[in-house]
Amino acid sequence: MTARLVSIAANKPSPEKIGKKAEPGMEVVGTSSISGILIGEGGKRSKKVTAIDLGGIWVMGGGGNESGRSGGSGGSGGRVKLDGSRKKRQRKGFTKKKPSPSLLRDAAFAFSNSDIILLRDMSVMDESGMFNVQQTIGSVLCCKCGVPMAPNAANMCVNCLRSEVDITEGLQKSIQIFYCPECTCYLQPPKTWIKCQWESKELLTFCIKRLKNLNKVKLKNAEFVWTEPHSKRIKVKLTVQAEVLNGAVLEQSYPVEYTVRDNLCESCSRFQANPDQWVASVQLRQHVSHRRTFFYLEQLILRHDAASRAIRIQQVDQGIDFFFGNKSHANSFVEFLRKVVPIEYRQDQQLVSHDVKSSLYNYKYTYSVKICPVCREDLVCLPSKVASGLGNLGPLVVCTKVSDNITLLDPRTLRCAFLDARQYWRSGFRSALTSRQLVKYFVFDVEPPVGEATVGGQKYALSYVQIARESDIGKMFYVQTHLGHILKPGDQALGYDIYGANVNDNEMEKYRLSVKNGLPEAILIKKCYEEQRERKQKKSRNWKLKSLPMEMDDSRGRVDPEKTDKEYEEFLRDLEENPELRFNISLYRDKDYQASETASMTDGEGAPSVPIEELLADLDLSFEEEDDDDEDDMAAE
Repeated sequence: MTARLVSIAANKPSPEKIGKKAEPGMEVVGTSSISGILIGEGGKRSKKVTAIDLGGIWVMGGGGNESGRSGGSGGSGGRVKLDGSRKKRQRKGFTKKKPSPSLLRDAAFAFSNSDIILLRDMSVMDESGMFNVQQTIGSVLCCKCGVPMAPNAANMCVNCLRSEVDITEGLQKSIQIFYCPECTCYLQPPKTWIKCQWESKELLTFCIKRLKNLNKVKLKNAEFVWTEPHSKRIKVKLTVQAEVLNGAVLEQSYPVEYTVRDNLCESCSRFQANPDQWVASVQLRQHVSHRRTFFYLEQLILRHDAASRAIRIQQVDQGIDFFFGNKSHANSFVEFLRKVVPIEYRQDQQLVSHDVKSSLYNYKYTYSVKICPVCREDLVCLPSKVASGLGNLGPLVVCTKVSDNITLLDPRTLRCAFLDARQYWRSGFRSALTSRQLVKYFVFDVEPPVGEATVGGQKYALSYVQIARESDIGKMFYVQTHLGHILKPGDQALGYDIYGANVNDNEMEKYRLSVKNGLPEAILIKKCYEEQRERKQKKSRNWKLKSLPMEMDDSRGRVDPEKTDKEYEEFLRDLEENPELRFNISLYRDKDYQASETASMTDGEGAPSVPIEELLADLDLSFEEEDDDDEDDMAAE
């Protein structure tokens, strides 16, 4: 009988592989000793076959029994007889130490008394040259309850293993934590207070770190279990793993209950006893005639939570005072201010008390911070030295943005330059005209743009326009402007009336005398939407801003509330008109907003507004507000 291929993927030959003739390219394979019934050609005969080891190469054969009985052992059935002695077999490649597959294959084909040989089909090999054998996982019975299960090291099912071993033994199930209701901070022993919101990831991390002996197990998962906020209980569900009997790994979940105790932190307790017990103060000032910079700076402080450690905030005439219970907190706040606005500051200290025996001194520290007086939309006439240092820019330029740098734009050439705080305070120039001196103009004609530029994300186009003042329409001006991309005939614009202004600036006078053609009659700053806003007055805003908890201090200069409200409304209009200005500010949806029934859909059409996609949901998870809501609900019932 010629050699034929038999599958060796299982203990029993695969029926679809039986009878396939051996072809070149197939190799003799090695496998464990197997025994089974081989079906002959046509399925009429069956023979008992056995595999024998030839140095890692297995040959399957049978013979002698032609009667077709299963399990017969007559003749030489069950073994393959090889001609010659041991040395002869080794010469043919049948050696257990170093078999030669090619010689073994040739020798196997030459045997006429071998019934079948196990061969390997090269098509069932993977990329690494290994033969893929599918294995099935059996099941065993649990040694305690007898339930069938997958085998493991302990030979016990999960329920029995849990009844025998408790991996949470010795772990804390309840713990007490301290919470400051004034500043919403939690005590991290021994003295550190951490600010965390309710059910936040910071609070979850804090709760896990407070547990002892948690290093004895492997933490897999942790999550909050809902509890009433006013119950002063926090529950966390932990899932841990540990190695138990005979190396088996057991996973178990258990709850941990945290009891919240109210305890004022050191700074809050000092403030409750005496509000004047501050250690460091930051006096923020800007010597200008408006508070637009402070409105913008207030929103930046709220977004970055920079004043969270301030124990008191006071609003004064030309600035804001921040009081801190630690000098390092004041230092951090001053560093934040340096990153958002051009400032210069000076530090002073005053001795409060000292101990002669221990040589301990108590000081009060004061940081006097001064903000750059140049604001957005101001007109600046650069000194000749500064203009030459900026590549002969201007010198008549407009301030378009104030951050940690000052952005200056030449409205007649669209060239721009940037000044950092160090460069500005070295020269110390001031604005020639401020936004309080803007004049309304009517636009009669706009020529096509002759040039375009993009500065800091803002697009500008250079055009010639024909304008006239609102107070004197008979006098026409033909000027250049950088607003050619948004102005159209019939629009209104705000600008500086250089033709009729009484400018008290030395640099402006020097520039007026040095220019042959004289100064431009007007410089437009922005488009005016006053008419559209008048039609929009019936509609309220669907968004709002948050504010710092500031106290009014009238002892060092009275703050005019009417003027402040008017300037705040102008700041809100600037946010609607300038998307770049509100890029770093968080705007929130107004939950109390209701559309006016008398306002039509066309009211305010054309006036800029804030898209609803930019608004955030106003969420406050503090205990106090929830308690107040519960009291209101009870009162309503």
